[in-house]
Amino acid sequence: MIWRWQYEDANGGEVTDRPLPREIFSSQGDAESWLGESWRDLLEAGVEQVTLLEDDRVEYSRMSLRPE
Repeated sequence: MIWRWQYEDANGGEVTDRPLPREIFSSQGDAESWLGESWRDLLEAGVEQVTLLEDDRVEYSRMSLRPE
């Protein structure tokens, strides 16, 4: 199983027009830990929300990177 983040704009469209880290993880926990350390950098790069994928299956989607 491969876990990865899909980066999205505020409308849910995938952000592909800029260089962003394309990390691959062996577990959900590793992916979530990485995001916990990287979300600020992603937000500064124009990513508004993320979707976590396990292979092609969506684990959860449209998680905002903006603090509440």
